[in-house]
Amino acid sequence: MTQTFEELKKLLETKGTLTVEEIRQAIEQYGEMTEEEAAEIAAEQHERLRSGEAKVTLEQYLEATKILETADPNSPEYKQAEMIAQAFETSA
Repeated sequence: MTQTFEELKKLLETKGTLTVEEIRQAIEQYGEMTEEEAAEIAAEQHERLRSGEAKVTLEQYLEATKILETADPNSPEYKQAEMIAQAFETSA
């Protein structure tokens, strides 16, 4: 497990959700995660959002939509932003 994964996992447990900016900062600070780790973080966050354990704020939604406009659609960052935007839109 990479340090980035461990740090994001801790943050997710503490806050209940992660912003795209928090993920980006962790990657910049600790390095890239493996594809499996990124998928695990995304899956756990998705489950929390789907079950209502975590709420997406308007600020998080707006940040996610900016990422969707600029990021590579195959990047973990894009997938995370897409998940946040979908969670917000379905809860609104």
